[in-house]
Amino acid sequence: MGAQGSKVNFRQAVMDLTSKPGKQDDDTFWDQLWSSESVNSVNDVYAMIPSEEIRRLREDAPKNLATLCYKALEKLQNARDHPATINQKKVINCVRLLTRLMPYMLEEAEWRGYFWSPIPHGDSQRPLAAVLLEVLSDLLFCPDFTVSNLNTSAERVDDLSSIDSCEYIWEAGVGFGTKPPMVSQQYQNRSEILKLLLTCFSEVIYAPITDENRLRWVAHFTSSSNRHVLPIFTSLLNVVCAYDPVGYGLPYNYLLFNDSREPLVEVALQVLIVCLDKDSQPKSDETGYLDNYFINYLSRVHREEDFDFMLKGITRLLSNPLQSSSSYLPNSTKRVNFHQELLVLLWKCCEFNQKFMFYVLKTSDVLEILVPILYHISDARNDSARVGLIHMGVFLILLLSGERNFGVRLNKPYVAKAAINIPSFTGTHADLLIIVFHKLITTGNYRLQSLFDCFLTIIVNVSPYLKSISMVASNKLLHLVEAFSTPWFLFSSPTNHHLVFFLLEVFNNVIQYQFDGNSNLIYTIIRKRQVFYQLSNLSTDATSIAKTLSGRKNKSANRDEMVDQLKSPTSASAPEIPATSASASTTAGLAATPAVSSMTENSNQWEDKAVTNEAEWVATSEWAESWKSKLPLQTITRLLQVLVPQVEKICIDKGLTDESEILKFLQHGTLVGLLPVPHPILIRKYQANAGTNHWFRTYMWGVIYLRNTDPPIWYDTDVKLFEIQKLSSDRS
Repeated sequence: MGAQGSKVNFRQAVMDLTSKPGKQDDDTFWDQLWSSESVNSVNDVYAMIPSEEIRRLREDAPKNLATLCYKALEKLQNARDHPATINQKKVINCVRLLTRLMPYMLEEAEWRGYFWSPIPHGDSQRPLAAVLLEVLSDLLFCPDFTVSNLNTSAERVDDLSSIDSCEYIWEAGVGFGTKPPMVSQQYQNRSEILKLLLTCFSEVIYAPITDENRLRWVAHFTSSSNRHVLPIFTSLLNVVCAYDPVGYGLPYNYLLFNDSREPLVEVALQVLIVCLDKDSQPKSDETGYLDNYFINYLSRVHREEDFDFMLKGITRLLSNPLQSSSSYLPNSTKRVNFHQELLVLLWKCCEFNQKFMFYVLKTSDVLEILVPILYHISDARNDSARVGLIHMGVFLILLLSGERNFGVRLNKPYVAKAAINIPSFTGTHADLLIIVFHKLITTGNYRLQSLFDCFLTIIVNVSPYLKSISMVASNKLLHLVEAFSTPWFLFSSPTNHHLVFFLLEVFNNVIQYQFDGNSNLIYTIIRKRQVFYQLSNLSTDATSIAKTLSGRKNKSANRDEMVDQLKSPTSASAPEIPATSASASTTAGLAATPAVSSMTENSNQWEDKAVTNEAEWVATSEWAESWKSKLPLQTITRLLQVLVPQVEKICIDKGLTDESEILKFLQHGTLVGLLPVPHPILIRKYQANAGTNHWFRTYMWGVIYLRNTDPPIWYDTDVKLFEIQKLSSDRS
């Protein structure tokens, strides 16, 4: 009955806060709110402080709300100043209370400013936010609370300023060789503090995009004013990369033992990627953003053993869902679900540390990253809640495809280990990439249409290095040319012809630079030669355009129609896969997908500027002729002029009907001296800009919002950065 009585007192105290002003000096009253008897878990806090009461408190008794925050901070400061006598449960309850209240305060501009108003601090005044971040950073390295005591004597540390937090890094790995003892309660305490930090950083999801202060929490935390910035960065990175959910590999062991590390790894990963958020163009040094020490330290990691540790850790966790789904014993392996955050971390590592990216590309290890990415994006193709995951995976492959080594590595033979839902084939990782992208284009999910250019840009980037494309992949590429070169499709949008240009560039690269090993593709081009003849003879006069488009009034649906036509007539359309997470009924909207031309630094002469108002755009004869005259068909036309008569002759002379004999002939053929002068290889490298940075920030916070459902930290608050969508059962 005692515990129940304490909960009643807690509820009464919350109601008193909203109805009775002037509670500022009553310490007994405030103590009820973080008493270990009142609150046993974070869910107690969320159950006993409903959202409507927090809003009422904010509107009707703002002084009580301000005092509550100040008193909780005072309690945390007192714990930090006297660690030897720390009451762990009370401290954690203060942390939970602030985590519950802050989203509702960050909703309002006035309250966002409140945290940055100065409060007395020693002999001076400092913003409340700065004091809170300092106290929480200190508590992350508090012996016997969040880290194990290194002091061999029985004495407890009573002055946190006297310890060197670099000796208390949470896990061995980058820059730290000692593996600390595992203490479950310390993991839980760290997790609670990190969740509060994540909540502090979430000002960015409420503030307008134009607000230059929306990232000030992150800026302050990652600046030199945080004396623990290096050990915190290293601790978060090492905890994530050292985590092995499978452990000793005993089947079903995760059902027998509670894994106290996973919640810590998850929130550590989320805090880490949020702190690696950098505006591409800081206004000036005063923003503190040029001094983001998380980014600074990440960019300076350079030892091969550190790169190996990071890459193995990220690969192990990204591959985990593949292992658990392809195991002989169903569900025998623990499955972790933070692959979306891992993809963001991998992106940040490659973007901020070029040496790391070159290390990844130096060996076939990059394929150990590629296969899980292709698995995840293929698995998500019919799930409208996971469209952002597909974008993220494709952008990562685009980043890697800008380097020659990536294309070279793709020639390694692929042995099917992952349960990727594609036709079986014998070939290389390049074939796997082409087949998965073909599946995504033809899958029928209209939300992926903005990625078509991106899929093909990646294939163009790697095409000069592909030594032998399989027959299955060759047919997929020709299938796309057939579909994208239909006149009605080309004339129904100002940019649809770009897709044909990309595909022609792929063929030209292979013919000019990798002709010898690519008899499958050459044979397929010869077999489907009519497609290229029709393209070169495309009628572009006004009458032909009008006739082609007649009966197709709904121009906006042109890619929808195309995707429908691309589907194989023999296969049933794939069903929508229901989301299985706790947030199954909710999804976060994405920012507009950046155009490929804005994401890459090199472009071809035909990649004209996007039309500003596509709704009013009309196909004209001049417009059609302007790009038709630039179609790079010379190489393919010459190839067909030389090889088609030869193939027809041997078929007649030898009576060949078996394509294997024709392939054998093509393998020994040559076009040396017969083709036009080889064009220079054009690789479209990714380049960051304000649009892509905004997309990544929106995606990252959308994932974090949806993943934090226990407790639901931001649920039912007025988020501005993205739109929260309730998914209907039919997922139209």
